[in-house]
Amino acid sequence: MDFDPTEEQQAMRASVAKLMARCAPQDKLRQWDAQRVFPYEVYDAWVEAGLLQLPFPSEYGGLGGSALDMAIVVDELSRTSTDLCMVYSSAVFCGLNILRKGSEAQKAYWLPRVMDGRNKFAISISEPGAGSDVGAMDAAAIRHGAGYRVNGQKLWNTGAGLKDCVLSVYLKTDKRLPYRNGMSLLLIDNDAPGVKLRKLDMLGRRCAGTYEVFFADVDVPADRLVGGEGGGWDCLMSGLQLERAVSAASSCGGAQAVLDLARSYAQERVQFGQPIGTFQAIAHSLASMQTELDAARLLTMKAAWLVSKGRDALREITEAKLLASETYAKLANQGVHIMGAFGLSAEYPMERYFRDARSATIAAGTSETLRNLIAGLMGLKKAKT
Repeated sequence: MDFDPTEEQQAMRASVAKLMARCAPQDKLRQWDAQRVFPYEVYDAWVEAGLLQLPFPSEYGGLGGSALDMAIVVDELSRTSTDLCMVYSSAVFCGLNILRKGSEAQKAYWLPRVMDGRNKFAISISEPGAGSDVGAMDAAAIRHGAGYRVNGQKLWNTGAGLKDCVLSVYLKTDKRLPYRNGMSLLLIDNDAPGVKLRKLDMLGRRCAGTYEVFFADVDVPADRLVGGEGGGWDCLMSGLQLERAVSAASSCGGAQAVLDLARSYAQERVQFGQPIGTFQAIAHSLASMQTELDAARLLTMKAAWLVSKGRDALREITEAKLLASETYAKLANQGVHIMGAFGLSAEYPMERYFRDARSATIAAGTSETLRNLIAGLMGLKKAKT
């Protein structure tokens, strides 16, 4: 197994780093976060750089990038902001669902709109009574005329309020069937009649925004159904491994930023006549942070490499997401502690990373859910009777 990035991958990472330094400097990030606005100029820069084209096949106008390429890009984007990167990742995930499960007509219509940025995309799964327990969802789509009529409520929808956003909404289309057979995926415009959004006041991820979405007699054409009626579970599962690989890479990027900030501060902050990084307590803390981050990134890159090779990597992907997200949250906490009151001040970026890091162990699979899955893959899950 060769973990050396290719020259193309090294150039790609350097290009993304340069793009983000130009388009999203720290003073702008602090401003956008405080104002709770999303910088569409950054999204436009991603489109211009071809980042939205990266994972799609060349026959559809994409660049044919691999899961490993995606992990590298997301790692670098998240080094600037895991908040902004969520919007990029959501668009890619939703577009890839259409690629895998959509009809040729849907691919022809939607994939160009993903890649050229005409539409943003948001994933809509959770509900007040359905989080990790996806099968408990209650929002439904019933046949109505030539399409569907949607009613219900969704919660914790990242980026749902962005302009020109299409919601990838998972709904019950037959409540008589088990959820793996009675769930479907519909694409619904966030400004369609009957759709109401409420932006939530959250601890972190304030630029992308987190929304509660209400559907009241929303009429959706049949050509917005992806994967066929009852095919929602297959759509959801088809992208699970890539989603968690990318989520793990995002946590690695955020953790790297935290470590860079803490190390720089420890080298510059002088107390008792010397930089605090020379004190063993601080130096050892930073050494442990670096070791834990390297371990998380190594596992993440291995998992992404396996996916790139077309191999089943459910266990490795799940382990990577678990380790990377917990490492990000842990390092952000330690980074604040090393910087002291400076780490809690909104004038410095550490507190923003600290806030954004807290959701890493919840989104895209909670740590408890992931541990349960890993245990099952180890043969430890008790069979239901």
